[in-house]
Amino acid sequence: MDSLLPPRPLPSTARPPLLLSGDHHHTRLAFPSSSCPAVRLLTLRRRAVARPTTADPAAAAADLMVALAEAGDMAGAQSIWAQLLLSSAAPSLAAAAPRLLPAYARLGHPDEVLLAARELSARLPSSAARDIYSLSVSSLGAAGELALMESAVREMASRFPGGIDSATGNAFVQHYAAFGTLPQMEAAVGRLRRSGTLISVAAIRAVASAYISQRKYYRLGEFVSGAGLLRRRDAGNLLWNLYLLSFAANFKMKSLQRGFLEMLAAGFRPDLTTFNVRAAAFSKMCMFWDLHLAADHMRRDGVAPDLVTHGCFVDAYLERRLARNIPFAFRRLGTGAGDEPAVATDGIVFEAFGKGGFHASSEAVMEAACAGGKRRRWTYYSLLDVYLRKQHRKNQIFWNY
Repeated sequence: MDSLLPPRPLPSTARPPLLLSGDHHHTRLAFPSSSCPAVRLLTLRRRAVARPTTADPAAAAADLMVALAEAGDMAGAQSIWAQLLLSSAAPSLAAAAPRLLPAYARLGHPDEVLLAARELSARLPSSAARDIYSLSVSSLGAAGELALMESAVREMASRFPGGIDSATGNAFVQHYAAFGTLPQMEAAVGRLRRSGTLISVAAIRAVASAYISQRKYYRLGEFVSGAGLLRRRDAGNLLWNLYLLSFAANFKMKSLQRGFLEMLAAGFRPDLTTFNVRAAAFSKMCMFWDLHLAADHMRRDGVAPDLVTHGCFVDAYLERRLARNIPFAFRRLGTGAGDEPAVATDGIVFEAFGKGGFHASSEAVMEAACAGGKRRRWTYYSLLDVYLRKQHRKNQIFWNY
């Protein structure tokens, strides 16, 4: 097997064993300041040693090893690791691995993650060793170490008969979506599909966010269609909402309407995010007739509008200088005088469209009131009054200068 990293050298046998015997006597030392790194490491050692006499010494040593790694003392952590590995304390190391390996990757020592996975998996049963490799893939991917993550995946596929499990494969795709290029991400998705593994909802979201950040909406639509648009029911409306978003963000209004009708024909019921994807596109294009039809459809289906929906109407009406007609639009939405504002739209819509003027202003007003200790009961109408006053002042300042 090709190895990116050489094996870690074993500790010197002349070094006395650490924390594996019960008799330890610490001399109280006087350091100049409690913020000194040496003081912190000594405190960590004392906390690990100050356990009941019935505690497992190997577990105490594993706790100290993790504490030293998180404090940045890599030499001390590696020394304890090697001693525990040689003393047949692999179960204690396996229990500490979920904290140790992410700490190695987070603190800039990703090579230690793969070395630790190799050393520990050689002393564990097959199922436990697979878990260690899966953990190493997640730790390396979260740190953006894609080359080492790829090496860990190859080793995992070659060592275990079942190959890559579903969780590891989907984590692999998510990390390429977060840190890789689009071709790398698409290659990872292709490998996952060829393995017969079903792509998870979290991986779908990660891939969609990567396409949206690069404004590759056509490729987003292709990806969603290939992910089981007509077949999958376990993802809810996520795939269909992303499919509609791929048209709405490019303002392909005929394709957006056709996609919505296909969704209804496939037996899916539109949710709030579905309506707000369409409403955002209609608002940007000032398509009032379609906005009103969407509001009627929401009322018939019993879908309550949120702050995003109201913001689409407010922004469209203000764009055409029809502020006096906004209360009519609110009544068309079925908004009552006492309805409190809330946001229930999937956040991936904001990645494509951003937040509208009314939406962003209303959130800022409510957050400022909460930060100032004012307990006011906000409604859509009160937020509208504040927003219209702000727009009026902004226009007056503009014309005065």
